[in-house]
Amino acid sequence: MAEIEIGMGKSGRRAYGFDDIAIVPSRRTRDPEDVDITWKIDAYHFDLPLMASAMDGVVSPATAIQVGKLGGLAVLNLEGLWTRYEDANSVLEEISHLSDSEATSRMQEMYQESIKPELITSRIQEIKKAGVVSCASVTPQRTEEFLPHILKGDLDILVIQGTVVSAEHVSTVVEPLNLKTFIRKLDIPVIVGGCATYKAALHLMRTGAAGVLVGVGPGHACTTRGVLGLGVPQATAIADVRAARMRHLDETGVYCQVIADGGMATGGDISKAVVCGADAVMIGSPLAAAQEAPGRGYHWGMATFHPTLPRGARVKTSTAGTLEEVLLGPARENDGKLNLFGGLRTSMSTCGYLDIKEFQKAEVMVAPALQTEGKSLQKSQGVGMGH
Repeated sequence: MAEIEIGMGKSGRRAYGFDDIAIVPSRRTRDPEDVDITWKIDAYHFDLPLMASAMDGVVSPATAIQVGKLGGLAVLNLEGLWTRYEDANSVLEEISHLSDSEATSRMQEMYQESIKPELITSRIQEIKKAGVVSCASVTPQRTEEFLPHILKGDLDILVIQGTVVSAEHVSTVVEPLNLKTFIRKLDIPVIVGGCATYKAALHLMRTGAAGVLVGVGPGHACTTRGVLGLGVPQATAIADVRAARMRHLDETGVYCQVIADGGMATGGDISKAVVCGADAVMIGSPLAAAQEAPGRGYHWGMATFHPTLPRGARVKTSTAGTLEEVLLGPARENDGKLNLFGGLRTSMSTCGYLDIKEFQKAEVMVAPALQTEGKSLQKSQGVGMGH
C-alpha cells in the first residue's frame, strides 16, 4: 500500500475506520434463517460470535450468566470491583450517583481497594455453577500472581488484556510475563490483546494464544488515543491482523481466532468488523445500554481509574432495552443499536454469505459518503441514524 508523505522524512499509510468503508452486496442473496453465525474457539461453541467486554459497567457475574444463556461469552474483569468488594453492587450504585466533576477521582479511590484472591475463585465458580462457559480477564502484570486462584475456580477461558499487549515486553524493573512459556504450560485456552498491527499480532499468535483481541483505543469510554496519541482505526487494524492470521496458519496449521475489540455501536459495525477479518467481536458500550447492565446507565473503561494517568471516562448511556433485545431483538428503534446479531445475520443474508468465514471474503469499498448520502432529513430531524 502506498505511503503518504506526512512531511520530509516522515510518511505513513492511510488507515480506515468502520465509518470509512461499506460492504458491497454480491450477486447472491439468502434467507436470514439459512445463515450460520455460530462461533467456535478451542473446544467451545457459541451461538453468537460475541464476547462481552471485561468492564465493570458491563459484566457482573449475573450478566455473564445471562450473556452465556443468550449464546455469547462474557468476560469478567478479575481486577475490577467484583474482586475488590464482596458487595460490589453498593459501590456500583454510588458510582451511578457521582457528579461528572468527582467521578474520576472518587473511582480512583474505589479501585485502590485491594483485590481479594478468594473473591477471584468464588466469582468464577458463581458463573460456572449456572452452567455457562466462564471467561475472565487479568492484566499481564498480575497474571502469575492470580493464576492459582483462577485455576482453583476452574476457569474455562482466560483473557490476558491490556491497552497494548506485546509478546516482547521489555522491563528493567520486573521480570515480565513470558507469554509463550506461560500459555504453553497452561491447560486452558488463552486470548490475548490488544494489538493493532500485523507484526504485533503475529508475535502474539506465535505464543500459542487461542485468540487475539484487535483494538487500541477505539472504545466509546476509552481516551487512550487522546491521552497517549496512539491507536489504529479498526477496519485497517482488523484487516492487518487477518493477514497475520493467514501467515500463522500457513506456518503452523493452527487457526488463531481474531476478535475485534471496541468501536462498534451497531449491527452494521459488527458486520464490517467480520468482513474485515474478525471471527468474533468484543463489545462493551452497546451492552452497557441494557437494562440489566451493572453500570446503571454508566459505562467506563478499565484504565479510567488508573492511579496516575487515567485513560478512560465514565460516559452516560441511555438504556436501549433488555440485554436480550440488544443482542437478539426485537428492535423497536431504527438506529441499529438493538438486535445487533439480527443485523449481522441480515447483512450476511442480503450479501449472500452462509457463515462467518464466508462473509470475511465479502468485498468492501472506501465510502466516506456512506453515513451521510441521502440522509439530510434524518440528520436535520434527529431521527434514525441521524440522532
